[in-house]
Amino acid sequence: MRNTVIVIIGPTAVGKTAIAIKLAKKIKGEIISADSMQAYKGMDIISQRPTRPQQEGVKHHLVSFLNPSDEYSASAFSKLAQKTIRDIIGRKKVPIVVGGSGLYVKALVDGIFPSKGKDEKVRKSLQNTAAKNGRLFLYNRLKDIDPVSAQNIHPNDLRRVIRALEIYEVEKKTKTSLKAETKGIKDEYDIRIFGLITDRDELYRRINKRVDSMFKKGIVREVKKLLGLNLSMTSKEALGIKQIKAYLDKKYDLKTAKELLKRDTRHFAKRQLSWFRADKRIIWLR
Repeated sequence: MRNTVIVIIGPTAVGKTAIAIKLAKKIKGEIISADSMQAYKGMDIISQRPTRPQQEGVKHHLVSFLNPSDEYSASAFSKLAQKTIRDIIGRKKVPIVVGGSGLYVKALVDGIFPSKGKDEKVRKSLQNTAAKNGRLFLYNRLKDIDPVSAQNIHPNDLRRVIRALEIYEVEKKTKTSLKAETKGIKDEYDIRIFGLITDRDELYRRINKRVDSMFKKGIVREVKKLLGLNLSMTSKEALGIKQIKAYLDKKYDLKTAKELLKRDTRHFAKRQLSWFRADKRIIWLR
C-alpha cells in the first residue's frame, strides 16, 4: 500500500474519526485532517477535534496549527496535504485523509486553481456590458480569450461566462491555464475514497447527541473566548459561532441556541451528502 492514499469522507457525526483511527492502527496509517475548522487552535469543541486519548498511537496532521485570525482555504489545504502525504509515504506509512469538507477533498484529489476571488467592480462592468450588448457579445469575447472554457459553458449561462471573463481580468490568465497549473494527486497515487453513511434518523440522532455533548463540554465558554479574537473570514463560519453569539447577545435563550445548532447541523449534513453523492468514485459503506 506504499503508493495508496485512503480518503474517508461523509456527513458530520457519522463516525469518520473513530473509523479512521481504528483503520490507522491496523495498517500503520497516519491521519490528515480535511476539516476546515479542526485546523484552528482553540476550537476543540466547536470543530469536534479528535481528543488527546483518540490521537494516542496515531499521528494526526493539519490539526490545531492555525490561529483563528488566519485564513484557510481549499488551495492552502491541498498544498499542505500534498507535502504531508509525501512525507508519510516516504516513511513507509499510509496517509488517511479524513474530513467532511468536500471542496478541500476535491482540491487535494482533483486540483483546484487558486483564484483571488470575486472582483465586484469587474463583475459589475461585465454585467453592464451584457445588458448593453447582449449575452452573446460576452460569450464571443470568452471564445476569443479562452475557447476551452467557452466550449464547456452554454452561451446563455451568463453567470459562468462572466465568472470566466472576471478570472481573466483579475488574474491576467485564463481559467483553463490556471487549471492546468494546479494538479491534484489522483494521477500520482492510488486513491481510494470511502464514504460513510447511515440512516437519516440515526444520523440526526447522532447530531443531536453530539450538540448536547458540546454544550456540556463548554461550547459557550469556548465561543465567548473566540469572539474576543479577530476571527478570519474562514474561522467565523464555524457551525456554532452564530448561534452562540446570538445567545450571548441575549437574542434568545440557551435552549433555543441549542435547538438552532442542531437544526443547522442537520442542514449542513444534507449539503455534505449532496456534494459527495456527485462523485461516482466514492465507495459507500453503511
